[in-house]
Amino acid sequence: MATKGSKGPSMIETFQEFKETKNIDRTTLVSVLEESFRNVIAKMFGSDENFDVIVNPDKGDFEIHRNRIVVPDGEVKDENKEISLSEAQKIEPDYEVGEEVSEEVEFQKFGRRAILNLRQTLASKILELEHDSLYQKYKDKVGQIVSAEVYQMWKREILLIDDEGNELHLPKQEQIPADNYRKGETIRAIVKEVQNENNNPRIILSRTSTQFLERLLEAEVPEIQDGLITIRRIARMPGERAKVAVESYDDRIDPVGACVGVKGSRVHGIVREMCNENIDVINFSNNTQLFIQRALSPAKVTSITLNPEEHKAEVYLQPEEVSLAIGKGGLNIKLASMLTEYTIDVFRVVNEGEADEDIYLDEFADEIDQWIIDSIKAIGLDTAKAVLNAPREMLIEKADLEEETVDHVLEVLKAEFE
Repeated sequence: MATKGSKGPSMIETFQEFKETKNIDRTTLVSVLEESFRNVIAKMFGSDENFDVIVNPDKGDFEIHRNRIVVPDGEVKDENKEISLSEAQKIEPDYEVGEEVSEEVEFQKFGRRAILNLRQTLASKILELEHDSLYQKYKDKVGQIVSAEVYQMWKREILLIDDEGNELHLPKQEQIPADNYRKGETIRAIVKEVQNENNNPRIILSRTSTQFLERLLEAEVPEIQDGLITIRRIARMPGERAKVAVESYDDRIDPVGACVGVKGSRVHGIVREMCNENIDVINFSNNTQLFIQRALSPAKVTSITLNPEEHKAEVYLQPEEVSLAIGKGGLNIKLASMLTEYTIDVFRVVNEGEADEDIYLDEFADEIDQWIIDSIKAIGLDTAKAVLNAPREMLIEKADLEEETVDHVLEVLKAEFE
């Protein structure tokens, strides 16, 4: 009958250290402890096949039994697997050749090196299991919002800790530019990806992902959760502005109104979460012309010419609408292009009789550098009057020109008509 194994203070300490391991169930822990004992035994005796290992991690008990076959005296070839008849009969007088002798082995007597070896093996396997558990946990959370506490701030990333003490990473490029963090505060972000190089999980979070905005909207708008409203597309310039295209399959529901809420109540919290990023919600349409027209809101479009093969659209607007369509820093037209997946070129509507008096920009090549002319033409302004009628700020921001350069161009063009 087996008796309780021998365990000195260092062995109790070994068990105590590992039995409270997080994220690992008892069955797995018993298996790991047994395997660790077997690894140490195999290193010491060359094999663990003839050993029985019984582990009770709850109490720190363990038993190790070695099984050997009785052979005649003088015929022992492997002391680990065989025992001479005379030695066997010292344990039990009635043992005979060919029988199996099972005796308890006191692990403590293997010495300090064996115990250290066991601790190292255990530590390594437990770490491996923890990494695997962490990877599986967060792999299933990719695309979901999590909350974590800011633990450490560096130039290139922020280290966060979840409620179980796991490390999460928020790289600089995944932070909203206006984000300002303080150590100890709790922030929300989406799980973007889980890297697992050499079984060393690295959880990457994001606050700039379009999915982050999508999940925030789902949390705020019950109709989206219930499937009555669908988010069809999202375009974001993190921290500045976003456009969201929504659709409802129920004619009684206004998808835009439901998402925005009374006096903007539903998007207000999201805007605050995203550092005052303005959110435009529009109705999605399978009619590309109509969808582009809505995407360029608040500008009012006069007409649109599509080139579906190249995914290009020429949009014609009244002069006073051009700057609205382009937006500050070209933001509105960039987001509209991202949302509709069309390259949008904006053109000013030329009223009848105006074209006759106009002059193409290329004719000013002797006074204005060609690269400047090309930059202006690239934003859809081909003639002198088109440039003169366009807002000065639009020329600076959309054509990406210096103020002095734009003023020089305007001066040259005005002189032509005076």
